[in-house]
Amino acid sequence: MQRRRFVQAGAAAITTLSYQRIRGANDRVQVGFIGYGLIGKRHVLDFKDQPDVAITAISDTYGPRRDEAASLVGGGVKTYRDFRQMLDAKDVDAVVVSTPDHWHALVTILACAAGKDVYVEKPLTLFVREGRWMVRAAERYKRVVQVGTQQRSGPHYQQAREVLRSGVLGKIHSVRMASFRNIMPGFGAPPDADPPSALDWDMLLGPAPFRKYNPNRGIYHFRWFWDYSGGQMTNLGAHSLDIAHWALNDRGPVAVSSAGGRFALQDNGETPDTQDAIFEYPGWTAVWSHREAGAGRGGAAGLEFCGTQGSMTISRGGFEIFPDRKINPVNSIPRFTGAHPAGGPVHQPDSGPAQYWTTPQKSDPARPDQDQFKLHVRNFLECIKSRQQPISELESAHRVTSACHLANISLRLGRKLRWDPAKEEILGDREASAMLVRPYRKPWDDVLAGLKLT
Repeated sequence: MQRRRFVQAGAAAITTLSYQRIRGANDRVQVGFIGYGLIGKRHVLDFKDQPDVAITAISDTYGPRRDEAASLVGGGVKTYRDFRQMLDAKDVDAVVVSTPDHWHALVTILACAAGKDVYVEKPLTLFVREGRWMVRAAERYKRVVQVGTQQRSGPHYQQAREVLRSGVLGKIHSVRMASFRNIMPGFGAPPDADPPSALDWDMLLGPAPFRKYNPNRGIYHFRWFWDYSGGQMTNLGAHSLDIAHWALNDRGPVAVSSAGGRFALQDNGETPDTQDAIFEYPGWTAVWSHREAGAGRGGAAGLEFCGTQGSMTISRGGFEIFPDRKINPVNSIPRFTGAHPAGGPVHQPDSGPAQYWTTPQKSDPARPDQDQFKLHVRNFLECIKSRQQPISELESAHRVTSACHLANISLRLGRKLRWDPAKEEILGDREASAMLVRPYRKPWDDVLAGLKLT
């Protein structure tokens, strides 16, 4: 009966003045965790380290993970297989959502409806429309929602943003983003099987289409299947594009094109192991590339801002500015036979020492006390108490993730998409527009419909 009431009423009545009050500086925030996986465990450790946090609940569809989390937290923490029981609990003020990607939106929406503040991992959504539903839910129920794009809380990222906005690079016209590695031959192609007895496979699937259990569709490897994720475009690309949007104060591209496929890995995954995407904005472009079967000379990941006076590279280790040298444009024209033929451009000899458009700059090495994960948690907790917007709020995260989804739609359809960021619509392409939304599997479609957010 309690579950039915929650579904039918959307839990609107749970949002009371006791939840909405502004907390005092010394109040302990009671936090529950929904999903205890690779990043979920890290979040448990970071929240556990905060003096004003009491971890009261853990939810996961896999029993051994619930047990491990409970052992790590200690103190009689409650465990739940069904996260909705946690949302009913009076001893949970906020939840941390570290589920597979396809659950992020609906869990966040239901948590908001239940009067809980939310820290939700990226990628924010599985498809574009979910993001707007999340924004509406947070606004309706007056919830604080922090998105797990932790780089925004890194001090050197914040310093880099100010530097970029100061104009030292001139006009920024291009952003390059990449992630290269080699994981050949991939993760294999195990046959479908019965799920482990300790795993609630139906709950793990949730709103996604029903599929028989496969080890590669379950723990961790879910991110290589379209039913649950957008692959590395939304997994890693969202981090880099978020910094570009944040630094350049942009709300979305006007066109997106992408190409690639699962060309090399020898497994049963679906999302691209090779992908290139171009995002067009007014006055600048961004390019994303990832390779899962070729590390190249540089390997790892990269983010570079290119301006008329130089460029900035930035990663979680710091940033560096590389000035461009001032040259006479004529001297950049190649010569093959000495002087150019008569009537052509005439090279001008360089005079004096080399001059540059700007000056080199490098961030200080990151310190342990500047851990961006812990600082992101701290920002969330302070915003719970102040009721202010966190540094990684829903609106901007929705727009970044939407751009990533558009790249995947372009790749899957094989054509460029034109986008209206104000109306959040694909222009002149009905087939692509239909891919902005996906149906939820029953009974989760009824749960969403009951909240009247679509």
